[in-house]
Amino acid sequence: MKPAPRQNLTHQLTNDLGLAIVQGTYPVGTGLPSEAELCIEYDVSRSSTREAVKMLSAKGLISSRPKQGIRVLPESNWNMFDTDVLRWILSSKPSLALLKEFTQVRVALEPQAAALASVTASYKQLEAIEKALARMVEAEQGLDDPLEADIAFHTSVLAASNNRFFLQLTEFISTALRVSIRYTNKIKGVPGADVQKHADILNTIKSRNPERAKKAVEAILDEALELIESKLE
Repeated sequence: MKPAPRQNLTHQLTNDLGLAIVQGTYPVGTGLPSEAELCIEYDVSRSSTREAVKMLSAKGLISSRPKQGIRVLPESNWNMFDTDVLRWILSSKPSLALLKEFTQVRVALEPQAAALASVTASYKQLEAIEKALARMVEAEQGLDDPLEADIAFHTSVLAASNNRFFLQLTEFISTALRVSIRYTNKIKGVPGADVQKHADILNTIKSRNPERAKKAVEAILDEALELIESKLE
């Protein structure tokens, strides 16, 4: 079923305002136009505007209180694990410092996910990782999208960890990977990821060797972190 028109308008307004806040159109500590003014400016109903304000409040971007109006909150309040917030930030020319912080999150999570996958992955989950690797091989031949294939590989490993908390982070990881992988590949001057290093990850998981699986993922992430840090210096 398609979302109702009002829902579409609400999500569009949420997206437009969220992006404007992240880009600094409405600086931290300043007020947004009132709900009535937003209705006129964006040509949406009062109910859609009210819902959009509630959604942005839930994401930590704004506060909305009687007599105080709508105010932009400091970045420290923003929910960085919310994929909309992350997408808005990443689409607004993210800083290298942010990409570094995200890669540090990957370093903390993905090696452990691979180690768990080497112990708990089912046959179907291993097959999903193999299919993602096959897509990466095809991408080298121009038969698939290099970025999408790379993301599929990493998210398949997360799923194969069978850790429900890691699984909850799949969309978050996918969203940020779209920017970070593209950036690190650009620095290296290559269109896609190193397929052999990803094959090493798969093989260590299939061999049921947690420590080797962990180190295979760390090798890729350490390289990405070093590339970003080299541009920060």
